[in-house]
Amino acid sequence: MKVLVPVKRVIDYNVKVRVKADGTGVDLANVKMSMNPFDEIAVEEAIRLKEAGVASEVVVVSIGVKQAQETLRTALAMGADRAILVTAADDVHTDIEPLAVAKILKAVVDEEQPQIVLAGKQAIDNDMNATGQMLSALLGWSQATFASEVKVEGDAAVVTREVDGGLQTIKVQLPAIITADLRLNEPRYASLPNIMKAKKKPLDEKTPADYGVDVTPRLSVVKTSEPAVREAGEIVGSVDELVAKLKEAGAV
Repeated sequence: MKVLVPVKRVIDYNVKVRVKADGTGVDLANVKMSMNPFDEIAVEEAIRLKEAGVASEVVVVSIGVKQAQETLRTALAMGADRAILVTAADDVHTDIEPLAVAKILKAVVDEEQPQIVLAGKQAIDNDMNATGQMLSALLGWSQATFASEVKVEGDAAVVTREVDGGLQTIKVQLPAIITADLRLNEPRYASLPNIMKAKKKPLDEKTPADYGVDVTPRLSVVKTSEPAVREAGEIVGSVDELVAKLKEAGAV
């Protein structure tokens, strides 16, 4: 069984995001980039499926700028077998929209014929949470989103999903799209020997034209702004004063 894992290059989650002065987007100049955390979880789960003898090959794919090679090499160092880079933009500020990504991934799936596409539930830069669902629709495959546990049983996958107020366990027929939630696993760190080995693993470079997909944006960013600064708190001397303040604010 082959598992395909899409990964995205995003601003490192430890970096404080800053908006450009003109409000046209996020400033990426000299900013540390890394693999989207949910995608990293998906890579880890795919590798665990291989280690358990369920999967025979793990293929990672990234769609974006050429610098995403670094992200793919990280996945290869973790234990993925080979990688595909679809260079769809020259400018790091260009974000390929979910529908275009899903169309390219469909073409990759048609070519690679995996049984499972294991993706992060969303990217932390745009929070779209749409690519996995769109890909499922385009392929006509089963889907299991927000997975916190994945078990493969024959020609089906049993997936525990995180839903409002609890957990839901579903069984989907393979092939299927599964999107990883935060509590699915804890990704491993790539060892130095594996980082060196990753440099020799296959990494194919493609373009959207190779798959017949137009990535021209359908959306335009009108304005980007930082969240409002949180106002300072106020210390009150008694419960009665607290209640009075809450009434003034309309909170009670």
